[in-house]
Amino acid sequence: MRTYILRRVIVNIPVIWLVATLVFFATSVLPGDFVAQRIAAQDPTSGDPAARQAQIDAVRKDLGLDKPVVQRYFIYLGNLLRGDFGISYQTRESALEGMKEGLPYSIQLALMSLVIGIVTSVPIGIISAIRQDSLIDYVLRVFAILVLAMPNFWLATMAVLYVVRWGLWEVPISSAPLLWEDPGASIRLFIIPAVVGGLASGAGVMRLLRSQMLEVLRQDYIRTAWAKGMRERVIIIRHALKNALVPVVTVLGLTFAGLLSGNVVFENIFAIPGVGRRILAAIVARDVPVVQAFVLVIATFVVFVNLAIDLLYGVLDPRIRYS
Repeated sequence: MRTYILRRVIVNIPVIWLVATLVFFATSVLPGDFVAQRIAAQDPTSGDPAARQAQIDAVRKDLGLDKPVVQRYFIYLGNLLRGDFGISYQTRESALEGMKEGLPYSIQLALMSLVIGIVTSVPIGIISAIRQDSLIDYVLRVFAILVLAMPNFWLATMAVLYVVRWGLWEVPISSAPLLWEDPGASIRLFIIPAVVGGLASGAGVMRLLRSQMLEVLRQDYIRTAWAKGMRERVIIIRHALKNALVPVVTVLGLTFAGLLSGNVVFENIFAIPGVGRRILAAIVARDVPVVQAFVLVIATFVVFVNLAIDLLYGVLDPRIRYS
């Protein structure tokens, strides 16, 4: 197992390097000039082009943007090897400072969404499979298709609109407390985006789990268990569900990684200062080091989530061996 983990980590190093390279060159060819925009915003009335150009050149030299792209690329890689993700153009602080501040909010929202997705999708998937082609199966399948078909941003907007309009739930938009700071206010703020995100991700998991359960329930060892007179709950939970979860775990792991990095819509609608909202603000402001740092950290997180999923396969299915 130790050798397998080490080998997978070594194999993933080129993947992280490729992501860093693509992000660097993609952000280096963005249209527009951050320095010129920043100076124009600070002093829009300046009418001396020569003085303004001199100021732009000085700022570009201070930020290291006067060097050729290839030279900046190797400097960037050298800094990454030392654990230096760069300095924000706007705040002149570490590029990861915003991620450190926003990560707790994104993790809480992602975990709440994942829990709601699991709590809803697993029972629904099991019930839909063991009651195949019944009325409840059709109702649950239609529900899953509807949730999948409706965009997340529309669901979140409708939820906020009707909840606020009818006074069903008080959403503290003006503040964003974490669960350990103010549990009541935190749940009121996070519960709506968590439910919407959890249902949207859980609908796909439910459909996958249903199809996997139906396939497993047709296997010979399940028929043998029925013939032995074993209880339905034991057959479903201990034998069928455990074997059906292997592909579902893959989807759940990738769903969690996506929830952690892709909650831009929910974080902006509900004014949650998480990673998604901060990276969007950095993109709008053309704060390139922050964008590069955020994307690289998220990509590294996704890589290790995939590794954790592979290791979990061996727990769910003892036939899987690592060598």
